[in-house]
Amino acid sequence: MVIQPKIRGFICTNAHPTGCAAHVKQQIDYVQQRGAIANGPKNVLVIGASTGYGLASRIAAAFGSGAKTLGIFFEKEPTASKTASAGWYNTAAFEQEASKAGLWCKHLNGDAFTDELKAKTIEVIQQEMGKIDLVVYSLAAPRRKDPVSGEIYSSVLKPIGKAYTEKNLNTSKRVIEEVSVEPANDEEIFNTVKVMGGEDWERWLDQLNAADVLADNCQTVAYTYIGKELTWPIYGKATIGKAKEDLDRAAAALTAKLVDKKGKAYVASLKAVVTQASSAIPIMPLYISLLYRVMKAEGSHEGCIEQIDGLFRQGLYAAAPVLDEGGRLRQDAKELADHVQAEVKALWQQVETDNIDTLTDYAGYHQDFLQLFGFGVAGVDYEADVSPEVPLLQLLD
Repeated sequence: MVIQPKIRGFICTNAHPTGCAAHVKQQIDYVQQRGAIANGPKNVLVIGASTGYGLASRIAAAFGSGAKTLGIFFEKEPTASKTASAGWYNTAAFEQEASKAGLWCKHLNGDAFTDELKAKTIEVIQQEMGKIDLVVYSLAAPRRKDPVSGEIYSSVLKPIGKAYTEKNLNTSKRVIEEVSVEPANDEEIFNTVKVMGGEDWERWLDQLNAADVLADNCQTVAYTYIGKELTWPIYGKATIGKAKEDLDRAAAALTAKLVDKKGKAYVASLKAVVTQASSAIPIMPLYISLLYRVMKAEGSHEGCIEQIDGLFRQGLYAAAPVLDEGGRLRQDAKELADHVQAEVKALWQQVETDNIDTLTDYAGYHQDFLQLFGFGVAGVDYEADVSPEVPLLQLLD
């Protein structure tokens, strides 16, 4: 079939296998051009491995350090008449390139919040990998079923304390409009922390540690976004922010639990980029479009793969990683630089529907959005007939 993007709101409901493969190959090429990661990981578990920062982490570990990688994700497989989700095609491309390079990789497709999938993961590690020296936790999900109580918790994207009204870029209508969001109540805050906080990350590491599949000097990292004043009302100081604060709690708890192995748990704060998660958050499409314009103009812009490659080389596997006052690894310094934020704020005050193209890099934002699903990638013939049925050869039952 000829596959063209089907966009509904802030998601694309289909994906292009050839485009996803080309996008993954670009990321692999970037890491390989940077050379080997000194003292990098060798046995890596990536929880949330098929898109965005999780996919970039898997690519950096495998193609920068020659690591075995086990990827966990929850993706939709293709049929003869419907495409798979983008993460399925990304993983197919990853495993194809890994096979060419002689790199071991396997995948599990399912709900990472369940103890059943954790148990299956441990079984695979014990039988096929040896001990894990890096666990990457990169999940973004709207709801979570508690494995003990069976209760289902749903997260919300809301401010705390008072309602929030601000400019927003409506990407469906391509207009600047006001968006108003009512404040979260205590139950919504609690539920968001249950879904997006550190509880499941901690549960993963507890079970891996109990099964004795973690190596001495192992590391684990979970990703966060901190931002600055423009995004704090809906992000940093909002329900998501409370969940991210819980990651800090979990990191400290995990480091204490891993002391016998001399293990370390880190939260890494990364730059704002276009992901399936960020595109759903009010104001973030406008903020990112303005940020892209400013950072591209000064030559400091980075996408997922540049951020993660830098994190591995300058943070996780650096001789002396620089941590902030909260003990976090930081890859967001260029975004949060005072002069960058000042320029973004100035443009924010001026932007309206009729000057989107001149004051923002919405074109770049939209291209990155399309590329999440394999569309808009240079060199791909989008008029060609392609089969949506791409297998995952290393997918485990």
